[in-house]
Amino acid sequence: QLQASGGGLVQAGGSLRLSCAASGSSSSITGMGWYRQVPAKQRELVANILRGGKTDYADSVKGRFTISRDSAKNTVYLQMNNLKFEDTAVYYCHADSLQWTDSGEPVVSASWGQGTQVTVSS
Repeated sequence: QLQASGGGLVQAGGSLRLSCAASGSSSSITGMGWYRQVPAKQRELVANILRGGKTDYADSVKGRFTISRDSAKNTVYLQMNNLKFEDTAVYYCHADSLQWTDSGEPVVSASWGQGTQVTVSS
């Protein structure tokens, strides 16, 4: 289960930090990240961090957003700096998990947190 927090209203150029805490069988998580969605558009990847630490960012946020994690707290953070009006969206936390059946078959699953609204005023 994923619990997201940290959205809000900020002026352009400002900063926000989103948090996503994973509970339950978090040891099976292979990666966590953030997606965002605006009305009438598909949900898009913002940033992702794999269990090994590798990160990936959408081109539109590179240099402004930083994803990080606190493994002890099973929490992922998205530090968003120099926010722009076009960053306005509902942000969703996401986690990929890998588990194995008793017969050794891999089972991949995805989890989503509740959305948190980020609004950037111009």
